[in-house]
Amino acid sequence: LAMLQTPTSFRAHPLAMRFPSVRFLPSSAAPAVVAANARIAWMARAGNMEGARATFEAMPLRTTASYNALIAGYFRNHLPEAALGLFRRMPSRDLGSYNALISGFSLRRHTLPDAAAALASIPLPPSVVSFTSLLRGYVRHGFLADAIRLFHQMPERNHVSYTVMLGGFIDAGRLDEARKLFDEMPDKDVVARTAMLSGYCQAGRIAEARLLFDDMPKRNVVSWTAMISGYSQNGKLNLARKLFEVMPDRSEVSWTAMLVGYIQAGHIEDAEQLFNAMPEHPVAACNAMMVGFGQRGMVDAAKAVFERMQEKDDGTWSAMIKAYEQNEFLIEALSTFRDMSWRGIRPNYPSVISILTVCSALAILNYGREVHAAMLRCSFDMDIFTVSALITMYIKCGNLDKANRVFNMFEPKDVVMWNSMITGYAQHGLGEEALGIFNDMTIAGMAPDGITYIGVLTACSYTGKVKVGREIFNSMCKNSAIRPGAEHYSCMVDLLGRAGHVDEALDLIKNMPVEADAIIWGALMGACRMHKNAEIAELAAKKLLELEPESAGPYVLLSHIYTSTGRWEDASKMRKFISSRNLNKSTGCSWIEYDKRVHLFTSGDILAHPEHAIILKMLEKLDGLLMESGYSADGSFVLHDIDEEQKLHSLRYHSERQAVAYGLLKVPEGMPIRVMKNLRVCGDCHAAMKLIAKITSREIILRDANRFHHFKDGFCSCRDYW
Repeated sequence: LAMLQTPTSFRAHPLAMRFPSVRFLPSSAAPAVVAANARIAWMARAGNMEGARATFEAMPLRTTASYNALIAGYFRNHLPEAALGLFRRMPSRDLGSYNALISGFSLRRHTLPDAAAALASIPLPPSVVSFTSLLRGYVRHGFLADAIRLFHQMPERNHVSYTVMLGGFIDAGRLDEARKLFDEMPDKDVVARTAMLSGYCQAGRIAEARLLFDDMPKRNVVSWTAMISGYSQNGKLNLARKLFEVMPDRSEVSWTAMLVGYIQAGHIEDAEQLFNAMPEHPVAACNAMMVGFGQRGMVDAAKAVFERMQEKDDGTWSAMIKAYEQNEFLIEALSTFRDMSWRGIRPNYPSVISILTVCSALAILNYGREVHAAMLRCSFDMDIFTVSALITMYIKCGNLDKANRVFNMFEPKDVVMWNSMITGYAQHGLGEEALGIFNDMTIAGMAPDGITYIGVLTACSYTGKVKVGREIFNSMCKNSAIRPGAEHYSCMVDLLGRAGHVDEALDLIKNMPVEADAIIWGALMGACRMHKNAEIAELAAKKLLELEPESAGPYVLLSHIYTSTGRWEDASKMRKFISSRNLNKSTGCSWIEYDKRVHLFTSGDILAHPEHAIILKMLEKLDGLLMESGYSADGSFVLHDIDEEQKLHSLRYHSERQAVAYGLLKVPEGMPIRVMKNLRVCGDCHAAMKLIAKITSREIILRDANRFHHFKDGFCSCRDYW
């Protein structure tokens, strides 16, 4: 019999005379109400709260169970305020109402105190379900001490209570305490035994897990799968496969567990073979296979699985986006994310992180802002990993103010967030601000890691703070738990080299305890280019040839050094050397985001863009304005020995100038022109950009391969120290 606050017409129910405080439905109405309650619960589980609410409101008769179902649905779909409002409007409540409230508040970390208060306020004697709901919340959010206290206070416990507490100990890695509780359990069902087995597997205690598995009086497919996963996760794939082969029954989860084992071990060929042998291809298995293909760079294979899938979930889209992102198919990743959004599929954490990474790589701020808005709609703005990716996106898109606002609003901060801000300020040439963040980090009690020191040393390098950089590096060597690695020595070589201490930088390389890699020699090479030290540049180039025999980069730099000093014969020999060795030379390209599209420009190839005619006119106009402002092209940045007119023509069509010209044509006045370049900006373009920013009264933000340059009013944020 279903209870409710009953209209006057129901007072004639035969049982009402015996139980005047309880209202009863006529037997003819009960099936319809029960069916409606089930429909509300089903719609809520599917995320259709509008449908659930409409069903509830359309019911001519509502029981307490109707209210309870809708309250649970609100909580499940992250609408706690609506749930609490409905609870307060209930005409009558039963123990299930309070249990729904406790369980709902327990879903989120910050509402756990409300769950505890709800348990304390129950006017009826709380049931074991009431206590277990709060216990589950404490365990879910890592409040193990509170869970233990509540567990011991419970007037009675059932096997669910024990299993929840057991899971708390296992999740916290307290396996010995978990085993003690397991041994005390009056009823060890297959769920509890499998949980204990999984705990041993997660801790790498495979032998104990196998003993427990062998001692189980009854096993189900979950137990078998847990043992197979345990072997796989601990690198024992042969044992996992043998157990898989003797399983009495295999489920989709079993097949997927074995498949994931191969993928995690990097055995993609074995994984593909098993995948093809599967009787069915569930969504989880397809998603795992796509992840594996993506990790191996097999993007076409991942795409083939994606396109064959009849049913896709958010993990499917996330796996495809990740495969594109990690293999630098950035435009395809953007297109896939847009397609997912257009189909109304809610993004998950991995897909948001992947697309923010893409926005960072392409420096497309407008789309990054749209992703930020989607994060807010999905309540992802409280997750530390997505917020860290968001901060990085704003930094790499050149919007430090927004990155700083997001950083200041989030608590608690982890070391990754601090590092992002330090590195961001460094890349923008704001050394003082980077050092200030580093100081705030130490005051906050956050221990720096190796990446922190890279960021701080980079800040010193980009702003010429040689003395401060030396002090930080020496303190790291003497006092820090972090030992300097090749990356830190590379920062010091760059710091010294930029400041003109090229000989000292070379001495540091010769005496440092780690082997010099290509990054270190490349930093020295860049310093030689800056200070026109051909002798040490030749030594660095020779070392780089040994480390990266296929790269033309160091020889292109050496050619520039020769041309800048008028050694045209040596430059000619170097060009012939590059041609004879068939070395790889990166083509300079730049891009700019406009109207939700990425527009790409390649050095010397102005005709490739569909709007090349108006871009050419703008470049010619800029040439005239530059000449009037006293600009004179610096031909030393042209590799070939050609006449001055040809040099001017070559410099005019550098990719960053094409992108800026397009930005001047398209980006509304008052908004910065944001350009990304794959290589280091050349000195002539750097000088031209300062003048272009001044004569057009526009702000130009250029991110090259090393750092940001903010051009405004004839000046650059790097103060010409780059």
